[in-house]
Amino acid sequence: MLCGIDEAGRGSVLGDLVIAGISCSEDEIERLEEIGVKDSKKLSRSERAKLYKKLVSEFEYLVVKITPPEIDKRSISLNKLEGEKFAEIINIIKPERAYVDCADVIPANFRSYIMKKLNRACELVIEHKADVAYPIVSAASIIAKVERDEGIKKLEEEYGDIGSGYPSDPKTIAFIENWYRKNHFMPSFVRKSWKTTSRVKNRRLSEF
Repeated sequence: MLCGIDEAGRGSVLGDLVIAGISCSEDEIERLEEIGVKDSKKLSRSERAKLYKKLVSEFEYLVVKITPPEIDKRSISLNKLEGEKFAEIINIIKPERAYVDCADVIPANFRSYIMKKLNRACELVIEHKADVAYPIVSAASIIAKVERDEGIKKLEEEYGDIGSGYPSDPKTIAFIENWYRKNHFMPSFVRKSWKTTSRVKNRRLSEF
């Protein structure tokens, strides 16, 4: 049994960091290619959504979400926290080999974060851009991105236009600034430990 793992929303200032794992046999890798699985960054949102439906109906998968409060209160680096969650997925899926998109600049470091939390033997293939090199990681990336998209959509339905959730999005920054101006606190779905959030709060303080 093989497993692919990837995340979505790591750099976002809003919403959960979503990690997805998907499992299949060696023979089923060809099926992933048949249904059009490829680098999720090259797919439109609608294409990802269509592939997501096929993937979750045909393959075993697992999604783990790290909430903003969990990110904010962590006593370890985000890389280590991700490594622990990746290990959690491997421990549940129980593959013989896991293909992992590396979240650390140094793959050996990320390997050690995962290995420390594994409760079983598993061959680890850890690479940068694994979502481009391996269809099974591409599939995990698609699931993670669609799950994150749905999370952002639900927030938008309740709070209005919040943009993509990333610091580079003017709509996201405008939402955070307007919220803080009106309420004088950050909502629970904002990552308060992010520098983006601190800058917004500091700008408001300087206005007094």
